[in-house]
Amino acid sequence: MAEPLKAMYDTRFIDEFAQRVRGRWERFDSERFRALVFSDGWDELELKGRIRRISESLGETLPRDYAEALGILEAISGECRGFPYLFFPDFVERFGLDHWEPSIRALERFTPLSSAEFAVRPFIKRDSERMMAQMLRWAEHPDEHVRRLASEGCRPRLPWADALPAFKKDPSPVLPILEKLKADPSEYVRRSVANNLNDISKDHPELVLELASRWLGADPLTDGVLRHGCRSLIRASAHPVALKLFGLNPPEGIAVERWEASPLDPVVGGAVDVRYEVRVPEGDPVKLRLELAVEFPRAGGRSYRKLFKLSERTVPGGTSVKGERRHSFADLSTRKHSPGEHRMILVANGSDLAELAVTLRERSGRE
Repeated sequence: MAEPLKAMYDTRFIDEFAQRVRGRWERFDSERFRALVFSDGWDELELKGRIRRISESLGETLPRDYAEALGILEAISGECRGFPYLFFPDFVERFGLDHWEPSIRALERFTPLSSAEFAVRPFIKRDSERMMAQMLRWAEHPDEHVRRLASEGCRPRLPWADALPAFKKDPSPVLPILEKLKADPSEYVRRSVANNLNDISKDHPELVLELASRWLGADPLTDGVLRHGCRSLIRASAHPVALKLFGLNPPEGIAVERWEASPLDPVVGGAVDVRYEVRVPEGDPVKLRLELAVEFPRAGGRSYRKLFKLSERTVPGGTSVKGERRHSFADLSTRKHSPGEHRMILVANGSDLAELAVTLRERSGRE
């Protein structure tokens, strides 16, 4: 089994980093820094906890003057590139909120070396108007990493980070940045814009659809952003406006020639093989997105529905699309399976075409 990512912060890494700091500031107490990093509770800390422990240990061992301490980190930052050095921007987040100018300068410097997407969020919460004005300036920066920071840092629901409740409620301060970056030449930046739109769509679907209707067709680069940015509206909710916007019109005249599953009585932890075949009517080609919708039972007789993509293509008139998919009923950290009837539905462009039911069983001692 591969080691967890947090294991990269081992004694060798910490010692080598301490040597770099000491090479710039000879009064740095490497032994104390190491002892603070690996003090009580280190083994139980997850990745973000370890990053914060390292930055706080630096706060204890670098000069008490923030600007002087930050200057030391900036001086060695060119030697400290990559994901492990996320504690550079974390140091700014932890100690620099009351030191605007040097902190903003440092975040701009550090983000191409690792990423400052998490570190900017407390600055947004502290002074949203001032920080978003800075982010808008960053959206015009020549470095793609800084432009990406402008979008990624203000995502309302950035994974691994605290949400931005104000932007979940009202994302309007984010929109000028997305407008500026929607056709950015860097795919790295455009993907962030798409992810930001997807975040917004979970709270304000109509707003994202209105933007999509205005932006679609103006630039091929933006079209790709919009398709990825509307993915939750297409996949999770099968929003009819989103489907139609991307050419996935309600299916008409489509015949289901095969929709079956085996076994019909799988066990928890097992799987079902689903086979499908549909034929589109004679005439013009049809853009067709086929999905498997599974309705999972919950306590109290309720259920929830999840979509799994089967196929998406443009199909010539009068031809068939067929295939199969293995659906697993193994428990996940995000989904536990309960015995009982599970409806399995063939969905075409957001419309249910056919369904069947499988009955999930507890695994017996012999299975």
